[in-house]
Amino acid sequence: MAIGEVESLQSRNPIDLIDQLAHTHDWASDRTADDELTMQVAGEWTDYHVSLNWRDDLETLHIACAFEVKVPDTRLAEVYKLIAQINEQLWLGHFDLWREDGLIMYRQGLMLHGALATPSQCEALLRAALEACERYFQAFQYVVWAGKDSRHALSSIMFETEGRA
Repeated sequence: MAIGEVESLQSRNPIDLIDQLAHTHDWASDRTADDELTMQVAGEWTDYHVSLNWRDDLETLHIACAFEVKVPDTRLAEVYKLIAQINEQLWLGHFDLWREDGLIMYRQGLMLHGALATPSQCEALLRAALEACERYFQAFQYVVWAGKDSRHALSSIMFETEGRA
């Protein structure tokens, strides 16, 4: 289904649009409530658990895109430093660490305030979350599993490669 076909499905609740987009991309999804949808999305580095919630009272669509990383206590301070350094670079959204669940999570809200969400906005929200997680996943791995400091981990993933070896 093309985005143009999804546009005819507009409703006040953007979760309806996200549900259609999940089916379009063949992402495993579960509509847990009228205002909530969860998905599993395969990335290049790991699988992402994506949760979207619609708050009618705030007229805001919230996305949380998480990946599992068990952070040992010895690496906790460095992971928090990395999160702060990454968040300084982001224009949209932010990363959090949910220690109890062992999750690194990217979060963002799309405030609509009286407007209807468009399929393009929903697609852009999903794309921004997944791209941020894919971009920074390896930096988290470097800090947690390779014992690198946050600045070194971040600088090692920031270079852009061209071509293929």
